[in-house]
Amino acid sequence: MQLQPSFRQELDPELRTWLYAQGSLTQQLTDLAGGIFKVEPTAEYFQRLTFLDSQWMKQPHHHTSWVRESLLYGSEQTPWVQAKSIFPIQSLHAKARIFKHIGKKPIGWFLFDRTNPKCERRVILLKEGWTRQSCYTWHGCKFIVQETFLAAFVDFLKKQKLENEYR
Repeated sequence: MQLQPSFRQELDPELRTWLYAQGSLTQQLTDLAGGIFKVEPTAEYFQRLTFLDSQWMKQPHHHTSWVRESLLYGSEQTPWVQAKSIFPIQSLHAKARIFKHIGKKPIGWFLFDRTNPKCERRVILLKEGWTRQSCYTWHGCKFIVQETFLAAFVDFLKKQKLENEYR
């Protein structure tokens, strides 16, 4: 998804890098935070796929999905990312069964463990902040991982940039 010109002006250049980064966000946040990373699951539930999500994953709209919401923390007390993973029930088979039972472990540990899953990405602006939505195909299973970068993360990036400029 292309950013509209008016949104492009509001998007911090450092955050843009994060929105379009390839690979494991788990590993990237851990590296940024000096080895500190924590997942706090906030909700798990079943719901029907939204029309847009079902189209993107090429799944029937009436199918149920398992949803996991969580907050991702780096080196600060305030969460950096609000995450939401959407797994169509038929995708939770074979190796993907693991995702329903990972608890406080990050999805990225499993998703990028010795694999480089196919990923389609779109970037949108939600009321909570800039969000990247990734549709992964992993061992034949399709699912969406949505990551909203919260204000605390943007503030951390700006603070880090200032500190680097003064060095």
